[in-house]
Amino acid sequence: MTLSDADIALALRLADAAGEAVRPHFRSGIAAERKGDATPVTLADRAAEEAMRRILKAEAPRDTVIGEEFGAAAGTSGRSWVLDPIDGTASFLAGRPIFGTLIALVVEGWPVLGVIDQPILRERWIGATGRPTTFNGAPARTRACRRLSDATLATTGPQYFDDHDGAHFMGLAARTDHKRMVMGGDCYNYALLASGHLDLVCEAGLKLHDWAALVPVIEGAGGTMCDWNGDPLHAGSDGHVLALGDPARLEDAVEALACNH
Repeated sequence: MTLSDADIALALRLADAAGEAVRPHFRSGIAAERKGDATPVTLADRAAEEAMRRILKAEAPRDTVIGEEFGAAAGTSGRSWVLDPIDGTASFLAGRPIFGTLIALVVEGWPVLGVIDQPILRERWIGATGRPTTFNGAPARTRACRRLSDATLATTGPQYFDDHDGAHFMGLAARTDHKRMVMGGDCYNYALLASGHLDLVCEAGLKLHDWAALVPVIEGAGGTMCDWNGDPLHAGSDGHVLALGDPARLEDAVEALACNH
């Protein structure tokens, strides 16, 4: 589909509103609660999502809204805005500015527009189908990777893999430049990959709000995102996510993930 400038402008207004809600709480000693899945949530998460939902209710009332904190509000347009107000709440609570607000537009299950916004550093990546990804208004490009053994791999942390997935992840890690492997970062790792600073990001257990915004950003920068089998990501994907800056390494990475010895 062809995205309109109005869609992109709306996504940017959402990011602005979320940033205004988040910034006052950063390094403020804000308290956290535990959700049902034991992950932390703060007043900042909720305030940012509420701010975005208010705008969407006024400006796109027929669109579905799916948010991490407040669930789904069904629409009738066939379009869904997918929101993660703070992806990386643990980093936010630790005072590390490597979390991000994620905003995606998903049409018929496929992400077509994505924003990664880091409100403290005021860094913003915008990806849209048919358009090049930008970082703060300038083109963002992934980098070439001649061999998998040269690749710098990132993941949020080993605690997010179960034993089975962890074994497969380590099969991939063993074939990369594992002395340079990066731990921590959530969505910020994907932003860095889009700007040519990392080569691979590999995760499991992600939900739609965790990854939908990332796909257009990575792909518009010249990279690719898929599941661990190499298949494109869509709303029905199982949460196993692989991002590559150089699509030429896809077959190598999928093969390495399939081996856990």
